[in-house]
Amino acid sequence: MPLTLYEAFVPTCRQLLGAVANLLDKAEAHCGEHGWEPERIIGARLSPDMFDFAYQVKSCYTHSLMALEKAQEGEFGPNLEEAPRTFAGLKAVIADTIAGLDALDPEAVNAMQGKDADFRFKTFHLPFTAENFLLSFAQPNFHFHTAMTYAILRMLGVEVGKFDYLGTMRLKEEA
Repeated sequence: MPLTLYEAFVPTCRQLLGAVANLLDKAEAHCGEHGWEPERIIGARLSPDMFDFAYQVKSCYTHSLMALEKAQEGEFGPNLEEAPRTFAGLKAVIADTIAGLDALDPEAVNAMQGKDADFRFKTFHLPFTAENFLLSFAQPNFHFHTAMTYAILRMLGVEVGKFDYLGTMRLKEEA
């Protein structure tokens, strides 16, 4: 049986969002243990020309739940909202995103296949089908932003490892 659009997109987003929630807990704890102001992590960047940690976390929502919602509407554009500047605010974004994904109807996601889902920003336009938008635009962006969230923490010396990034994997159930 082939994978559905829902199965190809949502469970992995859910898995990595759980990991991002754990990364946020570890980042906040690191600040407390080392006497750091939260902004030291929240405002951190891998490079001066990249967005900061808060933006990376916010973008995990943008390229998962928001991408699904906008694909269903047929048009997606950049999320220009300001990212929260506190751990509580960032945790709320991730918790709300997880809750939104958990509430999705798999059949409604699968029903988007073949429908138009265009990317638009000002005069720039990329025409997609919903499945190609989700799997070739949103999903790679989602993985990029989750990886950058992890990478910034590693760069700052927060004790996180590969399994923190992977989150809870979907293992085969024993008979």
